Amino acid sequence: MKSNPVKIKLPKRRFLPHFLVIFLLVSFFIILFSAVYINNQFSQILSQKNNLENEISGKNETITNIQKELDSLKNEDQFKVNAALKKDLAQIHTIYNQTVDSYESLLKLKNSTKPPEELDNLFTKILVFLSNKDLDNAGKTLKELNDKIAAELAKLATPAPVPASVPSSNTPPSAGYSRQTVNTSAGSFVVSLVAADMSSTRVIVDTASNSDCQNDCPVLPLGDYVARNGAFAGINGSYFCPASYPSCAGKTNTFDLLVMNKNKTYFNSNNNVYSTNPAVIFGNGYIRFVGQALEWGRDTGIDSMLSNYPMLVQGGNIAYSGSGDPKITSRGNRSFVANKDNQVFIGVVHNAAVSESAQVLKALNMENALNLDDGGSTALWSGSYKLGPGRNLPNVILFVKK
Repeated sequence: MKSNPVKIKLPKRRFLPHFLVIFLLVSFFIILFSAVYINNQFSQILSQKNNLENEISGKNETITNIQKELDSLKNEDQFKVNAALKKDLAQIHTIYNQTVDSYESLLKLKNSTKPPEELDNLFTKILVFLSNKDLDNAGKTLKELNDKIAAELAKLATPAPVPASVPSSNTPPSAGYSRQTVNTSAGSFVVSLVAADMSSTRVIVDTASNSDCQNDCPVLPLGDYVARNGAFAGINGSYFCPASYPSCAGKTNTFDLLVMNKNKTYFNSNNNVYSTNPAVIFGNGYIRFVGQALEWGRDTGIDSMLSNYPMLVQGGNIAYSGSGDPKITSRGNRSFVANKDNQVFIGVVHNAAVSESAQVLKALNMENALNLDDGGSTALWSGSYKLGPGRNLPNVILFVKK
């Protein structure tokens, strides 16, 4: 007998609605992208944190280093540092000034003789050492140079032989130019001088400048002064600061002493109110010497006046016997202006110290005599250059026929 299979009735399969599937899928992807975004953001924040920590660490290291430097500076003895710096600057200043003085001494030596080439080489070495800031070697070489300059000056201390061709006479000329040998207790010296009578001669001072000048002042050769004034004789005037001297930088060709030129203009009046330097006054038919410029006012009734130093002879007696100034103790050509009665003289004592020049002028029976500039400025004119022309000059003394 056949049996009928039993039929099982299964429940019907149910499906999610379409909108719910879509919602779930969208939610899934939103959660997924949010997780990725949050992860990226976290990574960036973490990276920024690490960078910030590194930066802070670097700044801390910098601050630490700065603090160490500050601590080191605080521990230094600044007084000692400043004292050492001042000492170095003082040494540089001293050696520089000594070098300038040595150079000017070398220039003066060259005015009297031709020194060995070695002296110029030593000076060049000093400049090289100074440029390299090698102060020790600069100082040692400077001392060597000064010793050698002193040795050369000592050689000049012996009077040069007087040429036999120069006649010997202790009597000055009555007029005009003369070159003669004058005998003194200090030795025999050659003198070149020009004589004129004040009754027929007008003595004037001429200047290249028309007024006070502080730097880069005008200068002229003696011959130009002679020509523009129609003078028959002339000589260099007062001391001045030549352009060749380093110490004259900023005041080249200036002269500090009191002068009144032919145009009745006084120079350097303000800084000579109390001047103790001697002076010579040239008037109409007379010449007058004063021991101190302060004794003289600012009279413009005279022809000219000029101050310089030292006074060599005053009232017939020697007024200068010497000093420690090497500018006037060494031998060289010594210019002067002098008088005897109503005669006026300008001239040069050759190869003499200033004190020896005073003895020569005393031996010539001068009543008064004043030393003028000398060395490389020496110039004497009588019809032509008898000595010089030398440097260009800011002022000169001239003889002009009345």
